[in-house]
Amino acid sequence: MINLNSEFEQARGQLARLHANLSQVVFGQERKLQWLLAAFSAGGHVLLEDVPGTGKTTLAKALALSCEADFQRVQFTPDLLPSDILGLSIFNPQEQVFHFEQGPIFCHILLADEINRASPRTQSALLEAMAEHQVSIERNIYQLPQPFFVIATQNPVDFHGTYPLPEAQLDRFAMKFSLGYVTREQEVEILNSQGQQHPVDSLQACLKFAELQSLQAQVKQVRISEELKRYIVDVVAATRSAEEVKLGASPRASLTLMRCAQALSLIDGNEFVTPDVIQELAVPVIAHRLGIDSQSSFSGRHADAVMQDIVQAVPIPV
Repeated sequence: MINLNSEFEQARGQLARLHANLSQVVFGQERKLQWLLAAFSAGGHVLLEDVPGTGKTTLAKALALSCEADFQRVQFTPDLLPSDILGLSIFNPQEQVFHFEQGPIFCHILLADEINRASPRTQSALLEAMAEHQVSIERNIYQLPQPFFVIATQNPVDFHGTYPLPEAQLDRFAMKFSLGYVTREQEVEILNSQGQQHPVDSLQACLKFAELQSLQAQVKQVRISEELKRYIVDVVAATRSAEEVKLGASPRASLTLMRCAQALSLIDGNEFVTPDVIQELAVPVIAHRLGIDSQSSFSGRHADAVMQDIVQAVPIPV
């Protein structure tokens, strides 16, 4: 076992406590929970593509409760307006002035439920917030609370009345993955855990809010060699020349993959990034950013499979 410095041990312990808290309410998804925490501690956002009832809302609430963060949920619908998310100015007749009323986006953890049911205009309200942690409203710039983390969900089955997320929106998400169904034994465990009350109702905070920023700073201290940085760039660059890909990943994907790999290495207890972590995260970090050509899509080839082939084809540095 490598010798861990005190700050590293402290950060790893914080992430372990968060993971243990989430495991009390979300069963059978241990590695997916670690992916979520990797994106969270790396300063990214997560898109969960799952059928209803798999624990997406519970997961977002549990994360907020575990770190004393302000949590807001927005149910995206076709009639939702950008002002319903960002806020708007309201005229005060007594003072004869306009006062800006903050929308639900002014929080630490935002659950954007069924994000693809809102119009592209409303979806785009999140672009600046997710990328720059600020919103521009009526020529004024308002900074969002820090940290700011978005968990967005979309249903992979029901496409009636939905608007596919544009490439610019997808590129703002650090990861996209699904929780999926649990095993029979785990589902029985879920039933037992909710015999009297929901586990999230008794969840206690395990991380002080002030510790979150130091945790994200520690992620950047996880070492990554120049060879692995070049390996990340090679993997991302390979998406731009792949035959089945009409839109490859941008440099934002390279930076996100590096940060998430550093965060997951910290969770795993390693002070440095290894190639297997990069390979593990390549699909959830990069695949949703790719535009697959129509012929491949019609033949049943999905971005995940294309990305997996690219990862296998790019040589690992030795």
